[in-house]
Amino acid sequence: MVLRFPALYPHLLQPLNLGFVTLANRMVMGSMHTGFEESPTGLRRLADFYAERCRAGVGLVVTGGFSPNAAGCPFGKAAQIVTEADAEAHRPMVQAVHAAGGRILLQLLHAGRYALHPGAVAPSAIQSPTSPFCPRELAADEIEATIEDFVRAARLAQSVGYDGVELMGSEGYLVNQFIAARTNQRTDHWGGTLDNRLRFPVELTRRVRAAAGPAFIVMFRLSVADLVPGGSTFAETVELAQRLERAGVSIVNTGIGWHESRVPTIHMSVPAAAFVSIVGRLKANLTAPVAATNRINRPDIAERVLAAGQADLVVLARPLLADPDFVQKLAAGRADEIRPCVACNQGCLDRIFEGRELSCLANPTVVHQGESRLRPAVAARRIAVVGAGPAGLACAATLAGRGHRVVIFEARPWLGGQLDLARRVPGREEFGHLVSHFSRTLVRLGVEIRLNAAVTAQELGRADFAEIVVATGTRPRSSDLDGVSGVRVLNFTDVLLGCPVGPRVAILGGGGVGFEVAEFLSDAHSPGSQDIDAYCREWGVDRDGSTPGFLSAVTPQVPRADRVVYLLQRKGSKMGKNLGRTTGWIRHARLVNRGVQMIPGVRVQGIDQRGLVLTIGQRKRVLEVDDVVVCIGQVPVSELADELRAAGLRPQVIGGARDATALSAERAIREGVDLGGAL
Repeated sequence: MVLRFPALYPHLLQPLNLGFVTLANRMVMGSMHTGFEESPTGLRRLADFYAERCRAGVGLVVTGGFSPNAAGCPFGKAAQIVTEADAEAHRPMVQAVHAAGGRILLQLLHAGRYALHPGAVAPSAIQSPTSPFCPRELAADEIEATIEDFVRAARLAQSVGYDGVELMGSEGYLVNQFIAARTNQRTDHWGGTLDNRLRFPVELTRRVRAAAGPAFIVMFRLSVADLVPGGSTFAETVELAQRLERAGVSIVNTGIGWHESRVPTIHMSVPAAAFVSIVGRLKANLTAPVAATNRINRPDIAERVLAAGQADLVVLARPLLADPDFVQKLAAGRADEIRPCVACNQGCLDRIFEGRELSCLANPTVVHQGESRLRPAVAARRIAVVGAGPAGLACAATLAGRGHRVVIFEARPWLGGQLDLARRVPGREEFGHLVSHFSRTLVRLGVEIRLNAAVTAQELGRADFAEIVVATGTRPRSSDLDGVSGVRVLNFTDVLLGCPVGPRVAILGGGGVGFEVAEFLSDAHSPGSQDIDAYCREWGVDRDGSTPGFLSAVTPQVPRADRVVYLLQRKGSKMGKNLGRTTGWIRHARLVNRGVQMIPGVRVQGIDQRGLVLTIGQRKRVLEVDDVVVCIGQVPVSELADELRAAGLRPQVIGGARDATALSAERAIREGVDLGGAL
């Protein structure tokens, strides 16, 4: 495609000449595992997946990780590139990307001690906290053989047309394990001193470059901040990067944090571009192009990073799940139409770690190429959508995008429903970007928006709509608790909408909503989740990098809650156990750090003048509180659907109005898109 240069984004759309090849722009689709890497069928799906993004202007794609040998597989049957047959299975994918005008790199990843199988190997026999297996220490000749395995894999990639490889030296995988004193306690020439610890990545890069020749992209993903004890300092990282440059790297890509780090790095609660200042300092010490990554999900942020000279390229992974047309819209001057990634991890990383197919909260059709280009309606019809929460917004936008005439009714004076409630919680403000996107989309597509409109079945019946979609959402499940003088009983919706709450509060329910309310009520007037200095203080990050692993020698400075907050759970299991697979620990840690008292195994007896009366095991306890917030679940708001059916109409019911069980924004949006594409 031909790219224009809107004045707002000249740096992002500028080509990058690597000498032997020119990249179309400064945006790279970064590596992420999709779940399709493990089979020829999956690779065919990946061909369509990557090609779709390259047709829309992505200049460079990096695949998910492929291991150069069996020991390096992250799990037992993970993707490998060891034989010519392995490589040939990639050829159609490479050809599809080239036909779409893009370039593609194969990521070579050896898991090392992160491997979830008994054949795991590592520089030293030190078990990872993320794996049940203790790795076997590699012998010196096995290290040489491993390097040759990487070289062989790179040559195989070159043989089927790949434009280059990315050597995965970040996130705590094998190469990173050689670099860090935390995981490399060898006493031979592969460990001990800094020179010896850097030998593996440098020798690996040198040999790959020698084997592949000069006209082949060798990108090295370097861990800029390990965020684990015993990790590298900034000075050591600069030394490594300079040696890699001399060894022949084409691009230095950057990674932040090991998988075992207890510092969040990609969740929505992490400030945007939180680590680019470190990347910028690294770039100042190099001549090779440097790519920045982590929490760069909007074009204005990406442009700012490049304009400030902090990087030469930006790596976008999840944003290109949310919107395959990210680059095309940017180039056409339609950046305000880009569907935002909200860094929730719900549809992508959480699902992958649970062994499910990749998805995206904002774009449920992400792995169904072509379905995101929903077919125009055969005949435009007038359709009512009642409820402007995630399900209703997604359905209305999809219907209007196909050409239907849509009227959306919302009883409240604003759009968003549960998304609007979620964005009010500190650290979850990104959901507001999604609400804003839906709002702009509805206006652009000509949807008639009626706010403060508690429409009735009778009114809908008289209006002669061809279809009526009911997306009225949920309401909090009621409790039989009654307040007494001095102790109120509140529901979570009222609290999140700003109902005053006293200095001592008990929250009933340890699920996702209970945690949201606890986060909301325990926020000690922090400067906001986008304040990088506050984030670093809270999580103990030393951005200067003078300490190993970029972890501050000072105790993290966590703002304590300015009220007493109890979070109570009926089940006796660990609090937060069923929160997001990759994000639940963050939310749990924040509450612990703020002093929220989390108590499982609670039986509520009632409320009296003293406060909330509980039984914990066999012991009775009274919590002296001013307010009790009930977060014990939600029930469908189904009255309108029932009335429509009683009137002989056949409404389409989606989202929480259909089923409030295990409700999530991801599910609600998916149901809205599915129905919008079907009507």
